Amino acid sequence: MRGPLVVIGDTLLDRDVEGVVNRLCPDSPVPVLDETTYADRPGGAGLAAVFAAAQGAGEVALVTALADDAGGARLSCLLSAAGVQVYALPLAGATAEKIRLRARGRVLLRHDRGGTAADPGPPSEAVLRLIAEASAVLVSDYGRGVARQPALRAALAATRAPVVWDPHPRGPAAVPGVTLATPNEAEVRDLTEVPPGSSRLATASRGAQGLRERWRAGAVAVTLGGDGALLCHAGATPLVVAAPVNAEGDTCGAGDRFASAASLALARGALVSEAVQEAVAEASAYVADGGVAAALPPEVRAAAPVPLGGGGERIGAAAAGAVVAEVRAAGGTVVATGGCFDLLHAGHVATLQAARQLGDCLIVCLNSDASVAGLKGPQRPVVPQGDRSRLLAALSCVDAVLVFDESTPDAVLSWLRPDIWVKGGDYATGGGDPASLPEAEALRRWGGHSVVVPYLDGRSTTDMIAAARGERPGAYRAAPTGAVRAAGAQRPTAEGAR
Repeated sequence: MRGPLVVIGDTLLDRDVEGVVNRLCPDSPVPVLDETTYADRPGGAGLAAVFAAAQGAGEVALVTALADDAGGARLSCLLSAAGVQVYALPLAGATAEKIRLRARGRVLLRHDRGGTAADPGPPSEAVLRLIAEASAVLVSDYGRGVARQPALRAALAATRAPVVWDPHPRGPAAVPGVTLATPNEAEVRDLTEVPPGSSRLATASRGAQGLRERWRAGAVAVTLGGDGALLCHAGATPLVVAAPVNAEGDTCGAGDRFASAASLALARGALVSEAVQEAVAEASAYVADGGVAAALPPEVRAAAPVPLGGGGERIGAAAAGAVVAEVRAAGGTVVATGGCFDLLHAGHVATLQAARQLGDCLIVCLNSDASVAGLKGPQRPVVPQGDRSRLLAALSCVDAVLVFDESTPDAVLSWLRPDIWVKGGDYATGGGDPASLPEAEALRRWGGHSVVVPYLDGRSTTDMIAAARGERPGAYRAAPTGAVRAAGAQRPTAEGAR
């Protein structure tokens, strides 16, 4: 594969709620589900991207729209845990959610929320370059607007990479010239006018041929559930690809598995017929092995949720999302910074005050206790994340605090998409080159910029802890008030404002 596998489409937040039913509601003859467990996962295009990454696609990039709400933050964390690079488009409104209430492996009810779909914002230049350099592109359309975005459609029409289009009845027509379209039987009936009374294969064949001509597609593969797929490509006779096993089970996500497998095969140079055969085998094995619950990578199943709130009105994903949405709606500049902020000191405050002056809000991305311990050892943090969050939120220069559990803030940054990312001048050994920041690659996805601000000399959390323990008496000696060290100046330690 010469470039990344790019997935484009609408991402939903799926939640499976498992429980037991042993009584009816007293005021209505409906079953009462007592929840025992729940599991979140990316749905729609996000699930297809997770499958592609798990199938060994190497670099997988997802171009999707994320809202400024807790659901968007959760999706970003789940996708990052799966190793998917998220290129997020702005999205007004709320994240679409599908909540399945289940008992004994069966779905009792599906609860959808998120409201009417909104048009996503335009892609960045980085997204357009990504599509041009892709080894293959999968458009996973769930009818919520990403596949309609004009700049994306123009880039898809211009790319030389094979394009797989997984359509939705409420979505737009495929871009002319796609390599392969992958509707299921129900979608074919909705998208084409097939005479009633035809056999199943005749309906699939006529529908596939009609879509192929209308969309000027190279090929159309109609998925037939447990019976495999019917491929209509060059020539009048379709190819029927039978499923290698007759699997029964949860088919949720099987279409996404089929489309991602076909895209990956085309990226590796397979013929369309070979790609469809691989996709049928993958989707059949997926259902036989237990469906989405068994197919999700362990990292996704174990991904910790982003705290919604608690500890103060300016703490958590809900608070941060509300601030960002308000600033963006007014055309303002979103600024973010991050760190452990263990034993808050004057150096921290100086950095935060300088960062706030660069825009219209400041979001602090705070390493959780688990994250700090992983970075600095089991003796840290000295101050737990709840107290650290409250101290930061109490500062007038901080608009919201968002706690993250990973070793880097990549997931929360992909959701927040700050215009400016700020680091203290001693973020490394004094080099202070913003282009070398570990977050620089993520910032390029949405056109964000990184800057380094000066810090107060002589302030160090490590030195404070050492002095308090008597290990290094006098280690923490503050420089005279107002003394700063510019980015790039040398100092003995890189701890500084961390």
